[in-house]
Order: sequence, then C-alpha cells, then structure tokens
Amino acid sequence: MQLLEVLKNIDYELISGDLNKEITSVEYDSRRVAVGSLFVCVKGFTVDGHSFARSAAEKDASAIIVDSTRTGFPKEELDQLAKEFDLCIVEIEDTHKHLADLCANFFEHPENKLAVYGITGTKGKTTTAFMLRAILEQSGRDTGLIGTVCNIIAGKKTHAEHTTPESRELYGMMDTLTRSGSDSLVMEVSSQALKLDRVRGIRYRTAAFTNLYEDHIAPNEHPDMEDYFSCKLKIFDCCETGILNLDCALADKVKEYCKGKTELVTYSIDGEADFVARNLRPERRGHVTGTVFELDCKYYKCDIFVALPGKFNVYNALCAICSAVTEGVSIDDIKAALENISVPGRMQPVENNFGVNILVDYAHNAPALESVLNTLKEYTKGRIITVFGCGGNRSVTRRFEMGEVSGNLSDYTIITSDNPRKEEPDAIIADIVTGISKTEGKYEIEPDRSKAIKLSVNMAKEGDTVLIAGKGHEDYQIFADKTIHFDDCEHARDAVNEREGNA
Repeated sequence: MQLLEVLKNIDYELISGDLNKEITSVEYDSRRVAVGSLFVCVKGFTVDGHSFARSAAEKDASAIIVDSTRTGFPKEELDQLAKEFDLCIVEIEDTHKHLADLCANFFEHPENKLAVYGITGTKGKTTTAFMLRAILEQSGRDTGLIGTVCNIIAGKKTHAEHTTPESRELYGMMDTLTRSGSDSLVMEVSSQALKLDRVRGIRYRTAAFTNLYEDHIAPNEHPDMEDYFSCKLKIFDCCETGILNLDCALADKVKEYCKGKTELVTYSIDGEADFVARNLRPERRGHVTGTVFELDCKYYKCDIFVALPGKFNVYNALCAICSAVTEGVSIDDIKAALENISVPGRMQPVENNFGVNILVDYAHNAPALESVLNTLKEYTKGRIITVFGCGGNRSVTRRFEMGEVSGNLSDYTIITSDNPRKEEPDAIIADIVTGISKTEGKYEIEPDRSKAIKLSVNMAKEGDTVLIAGKGHEDYQIFADKTIHFDDCEHARDAVNEREGNA
C-alpha cells in the first residue's frame, strides 16, 4: 500500500520526500521496523519514539511520521535524515491518537468486517469475555478473543501483554481474524485503552459496563476516580447497544451519560431490569461446582446453570447473556455454553475422583481473596484449604492483609512462594506470617510452590475445597536470577494424578 493511502482522512504536512512510497508495515517500535516500514514516532510515558527515528531509517524504513508537538528534532534535522536515507517524512498532530487511524487504513478497516463486542469495568471483564465467546462459538460464530489472560485469534492462543493491546497489534489481530474467516470478536476494553485511543475507530455491536471499584489510580494510569470513570464511559460513544449492570453504584450516572447516545439493556440480581437472576443456589455437577439461577426476562423464564461458583459469576453470566440475546442467540446455545464454561485462572476447576473441589484463581490481593473465600464457604461442606504466596517488589502491606484474610476465612493455610522477583522468598513469607499470626487460623510453610500444591491436594478429604490463589492464568514464576515455566493448574493436575495412581 502506498503511503498516501495509509494517510487517508488524516490531516498531515509533508516535510520531505515522496508520498507514493510503498509501505509494507506500520510500526511504532523501531525494533520491528523492516524494509519498507512506516515508522510512527509516538511519545510515551517514559520513552519518546522520535529518538528512534534514525534507527528506523537505518533499517530501511520507507517513511517516518513525526508529531507536530515534538520537542527537538527540528525540520532541518528531518530534511537531513530524509536525504541521507531517501525517506519520506510526514508531520501530523498527535501520532499516538492517529496510530489507530493509520493502522485501520493500512489493514483496510478490518473493524468494519467483524461484529465486535466490548466489555469494560473494574471486575468481571475476563470471565464475561470468555463466557460471551463460548456462547457465540456455541451458536456457530467463529469468534476471536482479546483480553487479560490471552488472545485467541484464528484458533491460536497467544500471550497477552496488556488487557487491550496497542492499536497496531489490535488492528493486526483483527486483520488476521477477517482473513481467516472469523466473523466476531469479543474484547476486554481497559480504561487505558479508551483513554489513550488504542480502540479508536472501533464500533461495538454491544458495549458492556460491569462495575467500577477503586483501582488503577497511579501517575501513569488515572489521577483520580473521576478520570477513571469518565474514561470507562467512552465505550458507549461508539456502540449500537449498551449493556449495563443496574446493581453497580454508578448505574444512574451511566444511564444519564447514555441518553441520546445508545439504547441500554440492563441486568440485575433480584432487582428490576431487562434481565434478572433470581433464586441463586449452589449446585455441584460431576466435578464442577457452580450456581443455578432463574433467568427472568421478556424473552425467557428458565433455569441457567453456570459452571463457576459465586454471585459475581452470575453477574458475569447475566452480562454475557444480555449481549448474546441482543444478537439473537438461542437460549439453548446460551445454556450449553454456560454449563461447560471454564476460564483460565478464574475459579478454574481441577478434575479429580476423590470428591474435592480444587480451584485455581487469580486472587492476588486481600479484597479478592476475601471475596473468593467468602464465596467458597457457601459451596463447601468440609474444610477450605488455601495455598498462596505474595509477589516480591510489591506492596508489603498486601502480605499482612492476605495473611490475615486467609487466617480468618480458611480452615488451613499453606503459605508458599509466588513471584519473589528480587526479594528473598523467606522474607516475603515472614511478612505473610505476621498477618496470619493475628488470627487463630492454622497454617504451615512450604516455600516450594509445587510441593505446597501437592501437599494441599494430598491432605484434602471428600467435601473439602482447595483454593490455589495468586497466580491464576500465569504460566511462569519470576525469581531474581531466572524466570521458569510454572502453571498452578498443571501442578495441581500432576498432584491429582499421583494421588489417583495415574502418575
């Protein structure tokens, strides 16, 4: 594609060179520049892409786009660079914002060839996204997924660096989806993605708002809750139908924002909404512990089984159901998908034949651990055995708090290592012990996480619940001098197989 086509509908000023240059890729990371690339100089929080313009030129980029608000890099220097490397150099206002437009043009607008479903909120995005994808797949739609745990594009699962990738990667994934014949995409949409225009140009078939809690308040994220909330609301600027949790404390403000912008479909537990879940009750089917609820809406009145425990997972299911029904998916497909749903690292069950509920979950701070343990009390006839550690080079207070929570709510705790990073595992464990010692909870220490998981599986009796918390979907463990492959589910399955005599 020629540069002139990549710049379509974008205001620009030609600094030097020929706009008929052939472009082979659009890049903002100079390490990925190849012969014929268009390098876009983006000013980040810590790194200014303009400082890598020469590096991109040396790698035979065809063209470079600079930001009109750049500091340094005067026109004379640009002219010299263009002559030295036979470059075309273009200036636009706000390269970060327009990176999405450039990529949309280069990939010939894949966003318009897909039914895109967006989900935002502090909690529940990942599980809701997996639920909705499972429902759409069950209905026969070839559906991709972009989110925190992983990206699933054209059937291939890859590691996710961010909840919502930068626009270059995002548009590239959508292009791969359309070329493979996929027709749908479910994506988690982070507040940062909305704030920094990573999702610019995308119009959602449905845009869902799950909830809002205090989070992501930091210098490089959001200065305060008002900014955090206002960024989340942007998802409703570009959608056909909005999906809203009416039980969210800010639901009225969301409804006010959406007036005149989009039609809203609402959901609630035991409230007044378009979709309501009533009479929630725990249920175990085979090795799966889940929840049954009565779905009440103008389309259906029926029981739904969700193969994940907890009231919060009923909220997640309601959100996915709203989007699916809005798209005309049958209740049979919805039921079939939800009764078999499994989300990596989110209350993920580990099958066994000795009647123990073994779950792997990402709960890695005190509020999350408290929520999970309180939920599991409703589903557990025997003891709750919790395995967890805390990450190094992170909040020390978190260690005290998690220790205290587990001591108060677990029948037995096995304190182990998480990602110690550059700290000594024993020092982190000592901080956790400080917290748990405030309680009457029983505990022991096993620094080797693999041995700790095996210990928990072997001590569990029928009716017990084993919660392996903290790492969830992560498949690595970070030490000071190395990073190793480590997957809690894999180690739990190995322990189960050994106990069952299948090792």
